[in-house]
Amino acid sequence: MGLKEALRSLLGTPDLPGASLEKMFAISAAGITMQSGFDKKPSPMAGICFKPIESSLYDATRREMEELLSFSSHETGTTFKVVTDAYRFTWVVLEDPDFEDLLTGIHLISQTLIEKGFGAYLLCAIFRFGDDKPVYWVYNFKQARYYPFVPAGEKNRDIAMEFRMRSLLERELPLETDIGKWYPLWGIPL
Repeated sequence: MGLKEALRSLLGTPDLPGASLEKMFAISAAGITMQSGFDKKPSPMAGICFKPIESSLYDATRREMEELLSFSSHETGTTFKVVTDAYRFTWVVLEDPDFEDLLTGIHLISQTLIEKGFGAYLLCAIFRFGDDKPVYWVYNFKQARYYPFVPAGEKNRDIAMEFRMRSLLERELPLETDIGKWYPLWGIPL
Protein backbone atom coordinates (compact mmCIF):
# COMPACT_ATOMS: atom_id res chain seq x y z
CA MET A 1 0.00 0.00 0.00
CA GLY A 2 1.40 3.38 -0.96
CA LEU A 3 1.25 6.66 0.92
CA LYS A 4 -1.84 7.75 -0.98
CA GLU A 5 -3.82 4.64 -0.06
CA ALA A 6 -2.62 4.66 3.53
CA LEU A 7 -3.53 8.30 4.03
CA ARG A 8 -6.93 7.79 2.45
CA SER A 9 -7.67 4.94 4.82
CA LEU A 10 -6.69 7.17 7.74
CA LEU A 11 -9.57 9.50 6.90
CA GLY A 12 -12.07 7.40 8.85
CA THR A 13 -15.21 9.13 10.01
CA PRO A 14 -15.70 12.86 9.62
CA ASP A 15 -16.05 13.48 13.37
CA LEU A 16 -13.00 13.43 15.59
CA PRO A 17 -13.27 11.60 18.89
CA GLY A 18 -13.73 14.07 21.73
CA ALA A 19 -10.45 13.33 23.50
CA SER A 20 -8.48 13.05 20.27
CA LEU A 21 -6.08 15.89 20.95
CA GLU A 22 -5.59 15.13 24.63
CA LYS A 23 -4.54 11.55 23.88
CA MET A 24 -1.89 12.86 21.52
CA PHE A 25 0.08 14.28 24.47
CA ALA A 26 0.89 10.77 25.75
CA ILE A 27 3.85 10.74 23.33
CA SER A 28 5.67 13.16 25.65
CA ALA A 29 6.36 10.54 28.34
CA ALA A 30 6.86 7.84 25.72
CA GLY A 31 9.86 9.77 24.41
CA ILE A 32 11.77 8.91 27.58
CA THR A 33 10.91 5.22 27.21
CA MET A 34 11.99 5.24 23.55
CA GLN A 35 15.35 6.64 24.58
CA SER A 36 15.93 4.19 27.43
CA GLY A 37 14.42 1.12 25.73
CA PHE A 38 15.67 1.53 22.16
CA ASP A 39 18.34 4.22 22.38
CA LYS A 40 16.19 6.35 20.06
CA LYS A 41 16.10 10.00 21.03
CA PRO A 42 13.24 12.17 19.87
CA SER A 43 14.19 13.76 16.57
CA PRO A 44 14.09 17.54 16.28
CA MET A 45 11.39 17.06 13.62
CA ALA A 46 7.70 16.22 13.69
CA GLY A 47 4.91 16.69 11.21
CA ILE A 48 1.19 16.75 10.67
CA CYS A 49 -0.58 15.65 7.51
CA PHE A 50 -3.98 16.57 6.21
CA LYS A 51 -6.04 16.09 3.11
CA PRO A 52 -5.89 18.91 0.55
CA ILE A 53 -8.66 21.43 0.96
CA GLU A 54 -9.93 23.60 -1.88
CA SER A 55 -11.80 26.57 -0.44
CA SER A 56 -11.30 30.23 0.25
CA LEU A 57 -12.07 29.61 3.93
CA TYR A 58 -9.21 27.11 4.04
CA ASP A 59 -6.87 29.63 2.40
CA ALA A 60 -7.68 32.09 5.19
CA THR A 61 -7.24 29.32 7.79
CA ARG A 62 -3.87 28.36 6.32
CA ARG A 63 -2.72 32.00 6.50
CA GLU A 64 -3.91 32.19 10.12
CA MET A 65 -2.15 28.91 10.95
CA GLU A 66 1.11 30.12 9.40
CA GLU A 67 0.82 33.44 11.28
CA LEU A 68 0.28 31.57 14.56
CA LEU A 69 3.29 29.34 13.85
CA SER A 70 5.42 32.37 12.97
CA PHE A 71 4.34 34.11 16.16
CA SER A 72 4.99 31.05 18.32
CA SER A 73 8.37 30.53 16.66
CA HIS A 74 9.52 33.81 18.23
CA GLU A 75 8.76 32.26 21.64
CA THR A 76 9.95 28.70 21.03
CA GLY A 77 12.41 28.87 18.14
CA THR A 78 10.40 26.25 16.24
CA THR A 79 10.73 26.53 12.48
CA PHE A 80 8.19 25.18 10.04
CA LYS A 81 7.61 24.51 6.40
CA VAL A 82 4.50 23.52 4.48
CA VAL A 83 5.04 20.73 1.96
CA THR A 84 2.71 19.19 -0.59
CA ASP A 85 3.70 15.62 -1.32
CA ALA A 86 3.44 13.67 -4.57
CA TYR A 87 -0.13 12.65 -3.68
CA ARG A 88 -1.21 16.27 -2.99
CA PHE A 89 -1.46 15.75 0.78
CA THR A 90 -0.33 18.74 2.82
CA TRP A 91 2.33 18.34 5.50
CA VAL A 92 3.41 20.91 8.03
CA VAL A 93 6.89 19.92 9.14
CA LEU A 94 8.15 21.42 12.38
CA GLU A 95 11.76 21.54 13.53
CA ASP A 96 12.89 22.24 17.08
CA PRO A 97 15.36 20.51 19.42
CA ASP A 98 12.75 20.72 22.23
CA PHE A 99 10.31 17.81 21.81
CA GLU A 100 7.66 19.57 23.92
CA ASP A 101 7.74 22.53 21.53
CA LEU A 102 7.17 20.16 18.60
CA LEU A 103 4.21 18.60 20.37
CA THR A 104 2.79 22.03 21.18
CA GLY A 105 3.16 23.07 17.54
CA ILE A 106 1.35 19.95 16.29
CA HIS A 107 -1.42 20.66 18.80
CA LEU A 108 -1.66 24.29 17.64
CA ILE A 109 -2.07 23.26 14.01
CA SER A 110 -4.62 20.55 14.70
CA GLN A 111 -6.63 22.75 17.09
CA THR A 112 -6.71 25.58 14.52
CA LEU A 113 -7.97 23.25 11.80
CA ILE A 114 -10.62 21.77 14.11
CA GLU A 115 -11.83 25.19 15.26
CA LYS A 116 -12.18 26.36 11.67
CA GLY A 117 -14.24 23.31 10.73
CA PHE A 118 -11.51 21.32 8.98
CA GLY A 119 -11.04 18.61 11.61
CA ALA A 120 -12.31 15.94 9.22
CA TYR A 121 -9.33 16.66 6.95
CA LEU A 122 -6.74 15.86 9.64
CA LEU A 123 -5.02 12.58 8.89
CA CYS A 124 -2.10 12.00 11.20
CA ALA A 125 0.72 13.46 13.23
CA ILE A 126 4.17 11.92 12.90
CA PHE A 127 6.81 11.87 15.62
CA ARG A 128 10.25 10.73 14.56
CA PHE A 129 12.80 9.05 16.83
CA GLY A 130 16.44 8.41 15.97
CA ASP A 131 18.64 9.91 13.31
CA ASP A 132 20.43 7.33 11.17
CA LYS A 133 17.66 4.69 11.15
CA PRO A 134 14.54 6.58 12.16
CA VAL A 135 11.43 5.02 13.64
CA TYR A 136 8.10 6.79 13.79
CA TRP A 137 5.06 6.96 16.00
CA VAL A 138 2.00 7.80 13.91
CA TYR A 139 -0.97 9.40 15.63
CA ASN A 140 -4.19 8.71 13.73
CA PHE A 141 -6.57 11.57 14.56
CA LYS A 142 -9.69 9.64 13.55
CA GLN A 143 -8.93 6.75 15.89
CA ALA A 144 -7.18 8.84 18.58
CA ARG A 145 -4.54 6.11 18.67
CA TYR A 146 -0.84 5.66 17.96
CA TYR A 147 0.93 2.96 16.01
CA PRO A 148 4.60 2.39 15.19
CA PHE A 149 6.06 2.60 11.71
CA VAL A 150 9.63 1.46 11.04
CA PRO A 151 10.73 1.74 7.41
CA ALA A 152 13.48 -0.67 6.42
CA GLY A 153 14.52 0.29 2.92
CA GLU A 154 12.54 0.68 -0.27
CA LYS A 155 8.88 -0.09 0.55
CA ASN A 156 9.85 -2.51 3.33
CA ARG A 157 9.19 -2.22 7.03
CA ASP A 158 10.69 -3.78 10.12
CA ILE A 159 7.59 -5.41 11.56
CA ALA A 160 9.53 -7.13 14.36
CA MET A 161 10.76 -3.73 15.59
CA GLU A 162 7.23 -2.31 15.34
CA PHE A 163 5.98 -5.12 17.62
CA ARG A 164 8.84 -4.53 20.08
CA MET A 165 7.95 -0.83 20.17
CA ARG A 166 4.31 -1.69 20.77
CA SER A 167 5.22 -4.06 23.61
CA LEU A 168 7.43 -1.50 25.32
CA LEU A 169 4.93 1.35 25.10
CA GLU A 170 1.53 -0.35 25.36
CA ARG A 171 1.05 1.00 28.90
CA GLU A 172 2.07 4.55 28.02
CA LEU A 173 0.37 5.25 24.69
CA PRO A 174 -3.19 4.80 23.47
CA LEU A 175 -2.27 2.18 20.85
CA GLU A 176 -4.17 0.97 17.81
CA THR A 177 -4.87 -2.68 18.60
CA ASP A 178 -5.91 -3.60 15.05
CA ILE A 179 -2.57 -4.08 13.28
CA GLY A 180 -4.47 -3.94 9.98
CA LYS A 181 -4.69 -0.19 10.64
CA TRP A 182 -0.91 0.22 11.01
CA TYR A 183 -0.60 1.87 7.61
CA PRO A 184 2.88 2.37 6.16
CA LEU A 185 3.52 5.98 5.22
CA TRP A 186 6.18 5.91 2.54
CA GLY A 187 7.78 9.19 1.65
CA ILE A 188 7.33 10.98 4.98
CA PRO A 189 8.97 14.40 4.45
CA LEU A 190 10.84 14.39 7.78
